[in-house]
Amino acid sequence: MKLIFANRNYSSWSLRAWLVLRHFGIPFDEELVLLSGEGWKETIRKKSPSGRVPVLVDGDVVLPETIAIIEYLNDKYPAKGIWPSNRVERALARAASAEMHGGFNALRDAAPMNLRASHPGKVDVDIVADDLKRIERLWGDLLSRSGGPYLFGAFNAADAMFAPVATRIRTYELPVSDLAQEYVEAIYAVPAFQQWLAEALKEPWVVEQDEIDMILAKRDAAGHA
Repeated sequence: MKLIFANRNYSSWSLRAWLVLRHFGIPFDEELVLLSGEGWKETIRKKSPSGRVPVLVDGDVVLPETIAIIEYLNDKYPAKGIWPSNRVERALARAASAEMHGGFNALRDAAPMNLRASHPGKVDVDIVADDLKRIERLWGDLLSRSGGPYLFGAFNAADAMFAPVATRIRTYELPVSDLAQEYVEAIYAVPAFQQWLAEALKEPWVVEQDEIDMILAKRDAAGHA
C-alpha cells in the first residue's frame, strides 16, 4: 500500500489521509509529489485520476479523495477504530467530517495551511468569523459530549479531518475560545502529527500561491486594478 501526497507544509488533504494511516499503525509506503516546479500539475495527473492528492494505491486500487481513502481503510482494517464504534457517534463523526470536506471555504481561502509560518494578524477576522463561529460550536458540542481531549474521546478520523483547521488557528493566531485552543494543542500533541510537522519544517520548497503574503498582494493588486 502506498500514499501519494504533496508538500507536508501546505497540503492539508495529504495531512488528513497520512494521519489516519500513521496514527492507526497501518503499514504503507510514501511518495511525495511537489506543488511547484516545472510540470508539477502534469506530474500529479499522471499519478492521480482526479489530478489531486492524496492518492492511495493498494494493488490495482488507485483511490483519490481523502474521505474515500478513510472509508477504504476503515473497511479494510475494521478493528483499528478509525471511526467510533458506537453507531450514533460514528454517524456524528462522519457528519462532522463531511461538513469539513464540503465547507469552511472562507477559512480555507483566507488562511492556507502553512506549518512553517507564523502570521498573526494577517487574516481578516471578519472574513472568517462565520466559519470560526461554526467550528467553535461544532467542536464545543462534540467535546462536551465526549469529555475530550478529542472530538469523540480517542483520536479518530474526524480529528484527522479537522487537524489542518487546528494548524490554521495556530499559524494565524485566530481568536478562539479556551476550549478550542485546548483542542488545537491536543492535535499538536498527537505523535503522528508531530512526525508530520517535523518533516514539514525541514522542507525547502516554497509554494508562492499558498503563502499569505502573496495572496494578500494579489488581492491588493486586484483591488487597485
